[in-house]
Amino acid sequence: MSAIRIPPQLADAVDEDDYPARLEWLAALPALVTEIASEWELELGDPYLPGGQCAWVAPAQNPAGDELVLKLGWRHREAEHEADGLCHWDGDGAVRCFATRQLDGTTALLLERCTPGRQLGKSAPEPKQDEIIARLLRRLWARVPLAGHPFSSLKNMCSEWADSFELAYASDNRGLDPGLAHAGVEILRTLPGSTTTEVLLCTDLHAGNVLAARREPWLMIDPKPFVGDPAFDPVQHMLNCDDRLVADPTGLAQGMARLLDLDPERARLWLFARCAQESLHDLSMRGPARRLAP
Repeated sequence: MSAIRIPPQLADAVDEDDYPARLEWLAALPALVTEIASEWELELGDPYLPGGQCAWVAPAQNPAGDELVLKLGWRHREAEHEADGLCHWDGDGAVRCFATRQLDGTTALLLERCTPGRQLGKSAPEPKQDEIIARLLRRLWARVPLAGHPFSSLKNMCSEWADSFELAYASDNRGLDPGLAHAGVEILRTLPGSTTTEVLLCTDLHAGNVLAARREPWLMIDPKPFVGDPAFDPVQHMLNCDDRLVADPTGLAQGMARLLDLDPERARLWLFARCAQESLHDLSMRGPARRLAP
């Protein structure tokens, strides 16, 4: 096996984070990749570029010649149950997970490979992306998690976000309007508990995480599963629709709500809360947050 290459984007993200445990994880990553590839009898290709910020991902092939993907990810709160989610969805709108292993600080996954693997974001205009993402979300939501499932709640995650937002704002408000900040925190704390319906959410479904495949036209990758309000799930896609988010954020939220039969007000409030949260560090989010504010 050739030397294990670390994609620059992953190396830069770890370096910027400057967290000792993550730096140690990155240093140990080549040996871990070699260990897992040997255990699962995989022949590896070069990692995908530019790659992600929290995982090493590369095409792989097993002795039977199956086209697969090996993913070794830094274990963190939001991606804690990626393998559980993929096994729960069992290929219904998502890539299949064939094997997984938990190591100290690392989750290894052996995944179905999407071929040709084009990102939806580079293959269709945004209105078409809306429709495809809405169809995928409906399928994902239809698979109800059983009692005793391992997934955390969206309510708990949003409470942690609200705490972090308040601490960061108190430390350096960066000129963010206090009314927007306080309203964003309030919605993060209260909106999750007011839903009458809970589903298993992807939470990170956007056009960069939907790939063209042979088994189905489009498959979702890289979920961060939590249980909670379905009106939260289209938000990440909307945050990635830069021009429409600036021009008409309310119309964007209403359009996704129509495609998904969601309460448009809940979709708008979720989009506002996330825009307000991001506004502390991303000035481009302040305009949409002001226009969406309750």
